[in-house]
Amino acid sequence: MGGHDTHAPHLLIVDDDERIRGLLQKFLMRNGFLVTAARDAAHARRLLAGLEFNMLVLDVMMPGEDGLSLTRDLRRTLSTPILLLTARGETRDRIEGLEAGADDYLPKPFEPKELLLRINAILRRVPHETPTGPKFLHLGALRYDQNRGEMFAGEDPVRLTATEAALMRIFAARAGEVIGRAELIDELGRDRTGPEDSAGDRAIDVQITRLRRKIEPDPREPRYLQTVRGMGYMLAPD
Repeated sequence: MGGHDTHAPHLLIVDDDERIRGLLQKFLMRNGFLVTAARDAAHARRLLAGLEFNMLVLDVMMPGEDGLSLTRDLRRTLSTPILLLTARGETRDRIEGLEAGADDYLPKPFEPKELLLRINAILRRVPHETPTGPKFLHLGALRYDQNRGEMFAGEDPVRLTATEAALMRIFAARAGEVIGRAELIDELGRDRTGPEDSAGDRAIDVQITRLRRKIEPDPREPRYLQTVRGMGYMLAPD
């Protein structure tokens, strides 16, 4: 866990208006939230692939994919609460938003304080123990389900040995961080599930090589499980 307050709810704001994004981000952070902002649906999808949010605040009117179709699509796999910002207060839009799977909507223009009240009201309805839907890391054509520790190519599971699965768990929990060999040996020691013996650095290198064969398009030129010279290894998902 970084230096953040790990209990602060993490919000994703999706709005193509940079000024509004900036204002909301500042306002909500002052009110105790962690806030990530995206400029459009595609940007939001990339963030959602790697991060877990407690709530999404989406503008309905965006260039490219609009907030309604994004909501509809996300709802197939994601249970995270969604609040829609609608430029028009028309009943039809509001109903369409709720039918798409939104939890609430707020017509623009609105007072930031009103947004805060809505967000807090929605978060209070959400049981806090439940992780917000499956948390997937994407490695090219593969996706790794962090909650279940399983890897898929499309719908097909990718078989991992106990040690490969343990390595993936360690790397996925700290994606983007360099993890040294000594630390991996130590972690695997604690995470032993298979009969394989992790005798030192060489064994780690062998395991990494085996894991790369399963996850890299070209294991000789690793893209996802990178070697950081003199330091260790790092998982770099898409």
